[in-house]
Amino acid sequence: MIRLAALSLCLACVACGQGEAPAPPKAASGPAAATVTLGVAGPLTGGIAHQGKDDENGVALAIEHANAKKLVIGGKAVTFRMMSEDDQGDPKVGTLVAQKLVDAKVAAVIGHLNSGVTIPASEIYARAGIPVISGSATNPALTERGLKGVLRTVGRDDQQGPAIAAYIMAELKGTRAAIVDDKTAYGEGLAVEVERALKGAGAQIVARERTTDKDTDFKAVLTKIKAKNPDVVFHGGMDATGGIMLKQARELGIKAHFVFGDGACTDEMAQLAGPAGEGLACSQAGLPAAAASKEFLEAFNRKYGPTKLYAPFYYDATSVVIEAMRKADSTDPARFTPEIYKLAHQGATGKIEFDAKGDRKNAEMTIFRMRGKEIVPVAIYRDGKVEPFAK
Repeated sequence: MIRLAALSLCLACVACGQGEAPAPPKAASGPAAATVTLGVAGPLTGGIAHQGKDDENGVALAIEHANAKKLVIGGKAVTFRMMSEDDQGDPKVGTLVAQKLVDAKVAAVIGHLNSGVTIPASEIYARAGIPVISGSATNPALTERGLKGVLRTVGRDDQQGPAIAAYIMAELKGTRAAIVDDKTAYGEGLAVEVERALKGAGAQIVARERTTDKDTDFKAVLTKIKAKNPDVVFHGGMDATGGIMLKQARELGIKAHFVFGDGACTDEMAQLAGPAGEGLACSQAGLPAAAASKEFLEAFNRKYGPTKLYAPFYYDATSVVIEAMRKADSTDPARFTPEIYKLAHQGATGKIEFDAKGDRKNAEMTIFRMRGKEIVPVAIYRDGKVEPFAK
């Protein structure tokens, strides 16, 4: 037993002398990882939820494409994620959503859809030093308040209004116009610009009426308008109300041309208005989705189906933010926001540059007509002239 114990002790000592097996060499490590959250806000419930979802899809696709590039920013391998919030198209809800996104420390916000929501929400983002880029808010007030980091990838109502008026006068031969708005910042703002431009072109405004964005019965207002015998009616509002108004107008026997802004320039108008929608005219503050890049359209249509309206502009707004981060080599809003104003970015909707206010430079306006239940681009307004649309 003594010999066995000694042998065991000897073997143990030999093992001790050899030491533990050496650890395998560490693999070369890549850059540290970081996740960057981009906020998205728009109406995901309610009458214009289809537009809000379309915008959200544009952001999601841009994030997917950015992540595929495996970008390294500030020495870190960055993965982008989306935090999407439903503002219900309501200014009060929009400010609550804005504070929620600020508290979540998102790097930037893409949205909101409605001007009336974007304007108060942008005050909150500006105070927090977080940039916000809308792909659809067109009211001039958004960028007229001197707030840094408040931008848009579409044109303004004071550019869209003259485009609509020019088409009414030149193509629809409208000289007696009725103007209706839905009392929202978007609807009223655009209606004011259209009215101003029509008056300047010599048209007579025979009726000026107001509704709300929640109304569904427009017959009282339309009866007043019918008595004035206009040859064109312009409605400042969204498709959820515009389609119903047009349908009721035809039921009342109103023969006038109906013209709408971008908020009602959607294929959903054919469903809402039915056969009454045939021939309506509408505008969009930018080039049509049909003129977006082939790469964008193929990728978007494959994943989500045809765009509703502003998805390409939301895709570009997201891409602009990410490109500014890359240029600044930082995901810190204080460092990359100034880079947004310096960019000349070739996006899905063409070349994107911003002026000092945050407005997109050289934004074209497109006029559409409803033909066979489809919204079709027919003209482009640039440099004060209406030209036929050619892709």
